[in-house]
Amino acid sequence: MVADAPVATKRFDLLPVFKEAVLAALLTLALTIGLIGFRTLDVGGSLSFTTRFGDVAMACAVVLLGRLGLALTRSGRPEPTLVGSLAAALGLAFLLLTADPESAAGGWLPFDSAIVNWILVFIALGLAVQAGLVLRSQQPAVLASRTQRDALMDRVGAQVQQVALWLGPALLLAAVAMPMMPFADRRLIDIGTLVLTYIMLGWGLNIVVGLAGLLDLGYVAFFAVGAYSYALLAQYYDASFWVCLPFAGLMAASFGLLLGFPVLRLRGDYLAIVTLGFGEIIRIVLLNWWWFTGGPNGIGSIPRPSFFGLPFERARSEADVTFHSVFGLDFSSGHRVMFLYYLILALALITNFFTLRIRKLPIGRAWEALREDETASRALGINPTNTKLTAFAIGAMFGGFGGSFFAARQGFVSPESFTFIESAVILAIVVLGGMGSQVGVVLAAVLLIGVPEFFRELEAFRMLAFGAGMVAIMIWRPRGLLAHREPTVRLHRRRGMWGPP
Repeated sequence: MVADAPVATKRFDLLPVFKEAVLAALLTLALTIGLIGFRTLDVGGSLSFTTRFGDVAMACAVVLLGRLGLALTRSGRPEPTLVGSLAAALGLAFLLLTADPESAAGGWLPFDSAIVNWILVFIALGLAVQAGLVLRSQQPAVLASRTQRDALMDRVGAQVQQVALWLGPALLLAAVAMPMMPFADRRLIDIGTLVLTYIMLGWGLNIVVGLAGLLDLGYVAFFAVGAYSYALLAQYYDASFWVCLPFAGLMAASFGLLLGFPVLRLRGDYLAIVTLGFGEIIRIVLLNWWWFTGGPNGIGSIPRPSFFGLPFERARSEADVTFHSVFGLDFSSGHRVMFLYYLILALALITNFFTLRIRKLPIGRAWEALREDETASRALGINPTNTKLTAFAIGAMFGGFGGSFFAARQGFVSPESFTFIESAVILAIVVLGGMGSQVGVVLAAVLLIGVPEFFRELEAFRMLAFGAGMVAIMIWRPRGLLAHREPTVRLHRRRGMWGPP
């Protein structure tokens, strides 16, 4: 009997794995040396700076070890990653729960911020779980192929949308009842109002980017037009919020048409550049037209919206007709805060309802056809000019509504509130949630706007985490978290038309 030939095993080479980890650490050093390494301080009216090179070195070490563990897992050696990451997670969690930050044991913590250290605990646990799955399945990598991953995320997106149909009314009732809950303080209501504002703006931009497929980097321009429309009308003509709200939407839609005409023949990156320039033009005009817009000083003392003519002010006499006097309530400044919350909730719901309805109309199907293939849609008889113009105008209209509410809530507007970063955040909400997905916009707005508001301690790392999250989405899920698209129209085969049913 001839013995079986020994199976050749692949030799494991540590050098490429270590080289990959070192390159990742060097890239982290280049990115963090300027963002984290230096911090400006205002000392006695003079500007100085301090260095935080220890945090930079610790960030590079964390990336080096994490990348090394990830590379070992992908190479079929998950045991060191499993043991090391699990030990690091348990040890760091033990120190965070028991050690005093001022004690000697607290000196072993990687960062001074407890939130950052807890984030490291969850990252280490994620690496341990990944290594454990690889070790259990005896596969060289836990990461599936891009096709399998996309198919999995599509199924998840479809299931989330199906669940949203059932949970939507419950979540709506929860949103309506939230300000009246015992735990709802003014800070929580303000955060909810801010998140709903960005949800409305995300749904408005989703018409342009998600449905029509037109990359718009200057959406904040329409936001600014709506805000300044209300501010200027209230300043010069003493107009109320309810009169200015539709006018602000019409003004923003007019500027959307003004932007749409020059970009009719542009696509992709060229379209993005022109829209970016349009947003900067609006901001610079507001900044330099000082005798009309107030310039860098902005416009203040903007009147707040009233409840059908009832102001949210304290009644100085029995003859004064205010909100609390009519309804027999004690005066409270929280009444205006709750009213603004319900107002933006109503505006956001109107935006969502309008978007869902218009998707089923011929113009909505024309937007989606234009997004998929402009040449094919032109061959089908769709007019790209009218389609693009309507997308820009309708999307800009909702941006104008949001800007008008922003001016009414803040009571003050200035060009500094409408920078490019606002356009980037709104676009990131649409891209992260999934272009064309209404539920995805809500999820992304909560993650990008609501969660950071609860962790103000991470303000120094906010933009770094924001950029890292966008890069991760572009690599792992380019179409967004919930990018599943239900067909707008389903064709049902008629009995006897194309053979037996």
